[in-house]
Amino acid sequence: MFDKELVLEILRQIEDAATTIMKRFEPVKTIADFTESPAGVEKMDSICMLLIVIGEALKNLDKKTEGELLARYPDIDWRKAKGMRDILTHHYSEVNAEAIFNTCREKIAPLAAVIRKISKDVEHE
Repeated sequence: MFDKELVLEILRQIEDAATTIMKRFEPVKTIADFTESPAGVEKMDSICMLLIVIGEALKNLDKKTEGELLARYPDIDWRKAKGMRDILTHHYSEVNAEAIFNTCREKIAPLAAVIRKISKDVEHE
């Protein structure tokens, strides 16, 4: 069994980071919005930092729940979500704006929805 309050706190951190990414990404319409101005680059940098936060929190969550909790929710590719953190942390100079754009556009809202579901399920355990 795992520490329910600690797990809920980690889930809140992930949800908060995902929500912030969605807000920051909202005005971004094209990859060029990330690459063609200093403000766009700063926005992408800030989103990358939040993706690192999510990846680190997911790794921590997996450790605290001995790999059991996330496995119950196969709609998300947790390995890739955690792996994004490693890429951003260790290979930041190679980060592809298109990959960040696609992650924000396609992956963050579904991730946030699943994290909310996990939180509700854990609260009722």
